[in-house]
Amino acid sequence: MRALITGVTGQDGSYLAELLLGKGYEVYGLERRVALEDQSSRRHVKGTRIIPCDITNYSSVISAFDHVSPDEVYHLAAQSDVAYSFRDPFQTMDINIKGVLNILEAIRNHHPNTKLYFAGSSEMFGDVLDSPQTEKTPFNPRSPYGVSKVSGFFFTKNYRESYNLFACSGMLFNHESPRRGKEFVTRKITSAVAEMKAGINKPLLLGNLDAKRDWGFSGDYVEAMWMMLQNDKPTDYVVGTGETHTVREFVKEAFNIAGVDYEIVNLHSLSAEEADKEIERLSQNKDKHYIIQHPELYRPAEVDLLLADSSKIKRELGWEPKIKFEALVRMMVESDIAVSSGKK
Repeated sequence: MRALITGVTGQDGSYLAELLLGKGYEVYGLERRVALEDQSSRRHVKGTRIIPCDITNYSSVISAFDHVSPDEVYHLAAQSDVAYSFRDPFQTMDINIKGVLNILEAIRNHHPNTKLYFAGSSEMFGDVLDSPQTEKTPFNPRSPYGVSKVSGFFFTKNYRESYNLFACSGMLFNHESPRRGKEFVTRKITSAVAEMKAGINKPLLLGNLDAKRDWGFSGDYVEAMWMMLQNDKPTDYVVGTGETHTVREFVKEAFNIAGVDYEIVNLHSLSAEEADKEIERLSQNKDKHYIIQHPELYRPAEVDLLLADSSKIKRELGWEPKIKFEALVRMMVESDIAVSSGKK
């Protein structure tokens, strides 16, 4: 079996590559040439064959598909930073929508027997109309990123129904790991507390601490992706733990694990300039570790609650998350502490 993974060097891509290689697959990964030139934040799994490709360019995608002739394609590549999607919605739409459309067209026109997994997101539900969220919950996205993922979902569904392709979507809720990029709030927290424990006293800047998320482990979720493509018929699934925790709870758990005391300072009501001045003042106190709620780190349109109902994939495919919230936070904190102490 040959598998092709877009976004192969990211968090999910690396765990998925390891899973598939362990099952005897030939694994190929698509990576932008610019990413190939900068390896600082990329993870290359030994045994994965990397192919340069621009997923926003149809001819580039066709060339990669013809080279590999994949049995399965896992489309994970995206501009996935929600906050950044507000700052640059054009790039977000270009990568997230054009990318999936190019892949669908490549399969339809050249490789119709290839199975496709599209990485959807809980951000598609946005300002939720029902809770918990199931496959039948209406989408109500609250960010350009969420809008782009809804578009990708419906393109995938349309091609499945119009051209009889084996194409399905996983509506994955937040999933984390020590491999998560530091631009994401969970890894931002765990890397900051590790630095504080190592003696680097720098305030941790966050936004809304009361947002609630359903957090799981990336390594569990890539198993769900693989299971979807082994199904008899293509269909879409919600994937999550069914538990919700606030960002504030994540902070508390991480700092407790590290044994670091902290003080939360809410500067949300100040202007960005006023907040920066206050941060500069607080930074002079080297005896305290501060977590600061900064006005610029609140989303223009907030998503307050995301909670998965994964009963369908549990019932039909037998998937269950293995790593619980506390174990996930501990895994991430201990990994970052090892990095900060030079033991990793």
